[in-house]
Amino acid sequence: MNTKINLTLKVWRQKDSRTQGYFESYEARSIDTAMSFLEMLDGVNERLIKEGKDPIAFDHDCREGICGMCGAVVNGRPHGPIPATTLCQLHMRHFKNDETITIEPWRANAMPVLKDLVVDRSAFDRIITAGGYISVKTGAAPEANSIPVRKHDADSAMDAAACIGCGACVAACPNASAMLFTAAKISHLNLLPHGKIEKDDRVIAMVEAMDANGFGNCSNEYECEVACPKEISVETIARMNRQYLKAKFFKE
Repeated sequence: MNTKINLTLKVWRQKDSRTQGYFESYEARSIDTAMSFLEMLDGVNERLIKEGKDPIAFDHDCREGICGMCGAVVNGRPHGPIPATTLCQLHMRHFKNDETITIEPWRANAMPVLKDLVVDRSAFDRIITAGGYISVKTGAAPEANSIPVRKHDADSAMDAAACIGCGACVAACPNASAMLFTAAKISHLNLLPHGKIEKDDRVIAMVEAMDANGFGNCSNEYECEVACPKEISVETIARMNRQYLKAKFFKE
């Protein structure tokens, strides 16, 4: 049975990247606990628009936990209090009546706020672009068993490929590090045969692009693993570090 709750929202409002932001309070009344967090924000925005006020800007797209577009820090935790959950999958039944909820954007110099809860995540795109392409022959798909892949490598590559690039790992890290994201993007290619040709160049280029875009380094806080909605392990970071050191050694 669905119930209704009343909430007080303390939302970060910021006109643009050049303007200083601030928290503003809103009342969210008669919120159906079956709603998702984004649906709750939709309802608040409908009221703000009717009142002639500027609605709260936030990123969203698929609303199925797949695209990685949505993201905000809810009560100090990226994507909110429920593990392995994106903001669009977070439901209001996890909050209490008359609770105050603080909502703010990802905090990182490499991801500046564009407006309200919307941040610029194009640095992630630049890291991926630095990785380049893979050398494969186009045409008909090869027979599935022609290139054997160890099950451990296949499983690890698939786990890493689950990364949706939402940025929660950066927001959770005290150093605003993108190591988990970068390691996941490197691992899902470098572990498989078709990605091994450029693996050394790829890991060097992507790690250096990560540094060039202003992300911090990893200090083994493990906050990224906890915040990741896809539960990607910090083992991917250790793997990336090994690959990077080995690649640099043989390149030099």
